[in-house]
Amino acid sequence: MNKSQLIDEIAKQSGMTKAKSKLIVESLMSSIIRSLSEGDLVQLPGFGSFSLSYHPEKQGRNPQTGEQITIAGQNKVSFKAGSKLKQALSK
Repeated sequence: MNKSQLIDEIAKQSGMTKAKSKLIVESLMSSIIRSLSEGDLVQLPGFGSFSLSYHPEKQGRNPQTGEQITIAGQNKVSFKAGSKLKQALSK
């Protein structure tokens, strides 16, 4: 499912217009991004939680040349499924 399909599904299930559904999806996404960028944990009880973790720089190798390179450190987003999501997927 992509973003436009999600918007369509929300509109269908809620009876709202696609425009309102799009606004809700985009607001949700921007709120999650803002919270994560501020270092906060985003918890949606029953669904799951998003968190940010820093992965320090490391040494890697260019597969074409074999030359050793330094891979910069970066923040990565992780998602941990909540209990209701796990139950729904285990059926």
